[in-house]
Amino acid sequence: MGKFSDKYDLNKAKLLKQLIEKSYKKGNFTLSSGKKSSHYLNCKPVSLNSEGLNLISELFLDLKDSRSKAVAGLTLGADPLVSGLIVKAALYGLELDGLIIRKEIKKYGTKAGIEGPTLEEGTLVTVLEDVVTTAGSVIKAIKKLRENNYVVEEVLSIVDRQEGGLEALEDENVKLKSLFTIKDFL
Repeated sequence: MGKFSDKYDLNKAKLLKQLIEKSYKKGNFTLSSGKKSSHYLNCKPVSLNSEGLNLISELFLDLKDSRSKAVAGLTLGADPLVSGLIVKAALYGLELDGLIIRKEIKKYGTKAGIEGPTLEEGTLVTVLEDVVTTAGSVIKAIKKLRENNYVVEEVLSIVDRQEGGLEALEDENVKLKSLFTIKDFL
């Protein structure tokens, strides 16, 4: 850790504080996976904040496989993550492309399912996700990327809820690297 930030642990502590204050709620919730939970995490209040996105991007840059030439994610949760990370990479003089994966293919124009630059087949792409529960949505993104002949070996997430996502991704031969787990919020 700390390839790009000599303040990795400090940045991680600052980010966790923001997530606890702005993103975490206790109560009775139904998650996108359909599961019921007494914990809810919506990272958008942090990822759509300048300081929050800067911290996430700095930390993700440290976690990302240096061989990866692009980052991608399913719209809407990953949109700020992808944008923040490619800007952060540019500040360090690194070339990194971003891809946004549509939930549904456009029915007009080019009918694109993936927005962003056209990359060579076989390009290594890192998938970004805010919260991983069962990994259902992130696996959709991985499959779409693989259908377009990209290679996916890792997913970076802000939080792993530890509800089967890690194992589901392992079944896809993808490694999950998370900044935090749900235990950090309890």
